[in-house]
Amino acid sequence: MATTLQLHRLIPLLFIPFFLFHFAEPHTKSQPSGLYPVVLLPGSTCSQLEARLTEAYTPPSLECAALRKVDGRWFRLWKNNTELEDPSVSPCVADQLRLIFDHVADDYRNVAGVETRVLDFGSTRGFLADDDADRDLCMGKLIESLERAGYRDGETLFGAPYDFRQAPAAPGQPCRAFSQFQRRLWALIEHASRTNGNRPVVLVSHSQGGYFALEFLNRSPIAWRRKHVKHFVMASTGAGGFVLPMQAMASSVSDESPLSRSWRSVPSKFTALPSPKVFDRDMPLVITRGRNYTAHDIPEFMMAVGLPAFEVTLYETRTLPVAMNFRAPVVPTTCINGVGVPTVEKLVYWDGNFSQASDVVYGDGDGLVNLASILALDTVIGDDPRQEYYKSVKISGTSHTKVISDGAAVQHVVNEILCEEFAGQE
Repeated sequence: MATTLQLHRLIPLLFIPFFLFHFAEPHTKSQPSGLYPVVLLPGSTCSQLEARLTEAYTPPSLECAALRKVDGRWFRLWKNNTELEDPSVSPCVADQLRLIFDHVADDYRNVAGVETRVLDFGSTRGFLADDDADRDLCMGKLIESLERAGYRDGETLFGAPYDFRQAPAAPGQPCRAFSQFQRRLWALIEHASRTNGNRPVVLVSHSQGGYFALEFLNRSPIAWRRKHVKHFVMASTGAGGFVLPMQAMASSVSDESPLSRSWRSVPSKFTALPSPKVFDRDMPLVITRGRNYTAHDIPEFMMAVGLPAFEVTLYETRTLPVAMNFRAPVVPTTCINGVGVPTVEKLVYWDGNFSQASDVVYGDGDGLVNLASILALDTVIGDDPRQEYYKSVKISGTSHTKVISDGAAVQHVVNEILCEEFAGQE
């Protein structure tokens, strides 16, 4: 069974304030720098979340009530390493991180009495973590490289943090969090372009940020995309999810630690599950003595590991249609991925006991995203006749995180950002 510490380390790899961001025009316009503005979308759990409590909040214990008064002040909810590592405080943080599915509104929301917002929307400072390992995961090295190339935060370099607990829902399904993020990102891109001589932006994402960026682009009018987005650089995102979330799902059901319970409540736990669009029916991902499970059997797998039926329905109605609709963004796109790193490809629970640690069969990929999902980008995006420009960069021996933290790999990303190939798009 995965320990709480293991889940704590795994959750950032698996995967707002919900107020519209307003931009004030400067009183005097500076001359454009000559650089194309860049907007970054980081990976899962990189966005910092603040929270405040109202009288409607009911703490899970007297200890939690004593630790955090209901005084209307904003405080750092995520990521606060000191509180997460303190066993007397972490249950309180986990409770405030939980989401509830509101069956009346047909949408996810915070626990009653908890209000949240992302920190510093519009700035990369909203996801520059305090600890070195988190900085590597959260685009810290990439930001440093861009700043050495002349980029400045809030002038030519912008950040679009998002509530990583949430996930885009299928069109027609209520999803207030993503809808408001979409409006804020739309405004941010227009602002970045307008204050840089109307130059179109370079949109750069890592990991889960790629899912948010793609959904944003595909839900924006094509004319708007082509006017405002010069180039989309998507790092460490596959076209069809990956196998490891199935292992996390199996182990978390029997793990009653506060952080695990919190993770089970969020829709983003479904985002990166293997997609039937990419993984074939004859490709078993989970093997037991009784039966095998492929990407086409995810609902049955969920039931087998003990998820309640309503969560299986939420996956089928909200998440699966988004995964099956993964498609070309119809703007110039470069996908950068690591390959040649041992990556979980099959899970073996021979006795069918999903609460026990699985045996693992490894294949190729970036250590997280399977090669099948990476290669599928070439067909799902590259072979789309509407996609006028597509480039795939595969960096041998480079892991999921090192694509944006290893010196040579970061230079690949920076080179794509600085590429003048699309200068005629203005």
